[in-house]
Amino acid sequence: MKFGIIFDMDGTLWDSAKGVAASWTEVVRERLNNDRTITEDEIHSIMGLTMDRIADILFPELQPEDRLKLLDECGSVENEYLRAHGGVLYPKLEETLKKLSEEYPLYIVSNCQSGYIEAFLEYYNFGKYFKDIECFGNNKLVKGENIKLISERNNLDDAVYVGDIMGDYQSSKEAGVHFIHAAYGFGTIDEPVPAINAFEELPDVVKKVFDR
Repeated sequence: MKFGIIFDMDGTLWDSAKGVAASWTEVVRERLNNDRTITEDEIHSIMGLTMDRIADILFPELQPEDRLKLLDECGSVENEYLRAHGGVLYPKLEETLKKLSEEYPLYIVSNCQSGYIEAFLEYYNFGKYFKDIECFGNNKLVKGENIKLISERNNLDDAVYVGDIMGDYQSSKEAGVHFIHAAYGFGTIDEPVPAINAFEELPDVVKKVFDR
């Protein structure tokens, strides 16, 4: 059987909130001609949501089409910033990814804009660890549908999604895959699920999930 591990991004592999907040603040101040500051806390609060929901939450004073246009520009500037500066990786991330990739194919599914995952992979040269990626920005599909899409087009017989918020767990259920909670991330899970308190714990927990 072909087992695969599919990862969420924010709160699971890294924390990019500082760079996202800085790059979005730059765009918002220039485009709206004000002194608004987008904070790291604001970014943390909306991570994991689809881009259209983020636009509604952050820019309710704008018309819907203007919200999306502004957020698209924020995303483009953000991608360039992260491609140049990176973010904050969780401890022992690369060595654990290397270990996992020797036994399982690895994938990424996020609700982010197009180019965001690629910025992460390019800055850290992590493309060698992942077989495929997908995101909301590419096809406007929600996370559960993209998890299922990744599973199907890579011919996975069984898969686990690793994420940090309740929406990640719900998406894994929609896709019909296992779930592991990255409990060091940004959210809690209101169900009894396998969990890791540090990324380096993942290989042992994955084995237990697939051995069931």
